Amino acid sequence: MVKNIKIIVEKHADGYVAYPVGLKGVVVAEGDTYEEALADAKSAIEFHVETFGREVLEEEDEASEVFVAEMAVAV
Repeated sequence: MVKNIKIIVEKHADGYVAYPVGLKGVVVAEGDTYEEALADAKSAIEFHVETFGREVLEEEDEASEVFVAEMAVAV
């Protein structure tokens, strides 16, 4: 089975962090480049599904789009 999964990729001063949208459980990947972070995310997702089963894939309420928003918050 092949499934398209949306991945959030964040650029930080020391590299990239990537994580999937709509996956039950926690999967975080990293890399020195955007491509390395995506490759690590793919490997981590495949391992997560292999370990915990296809139940970790959210089928019913899958996100059709993913947005990134920014807002000011008093801290």
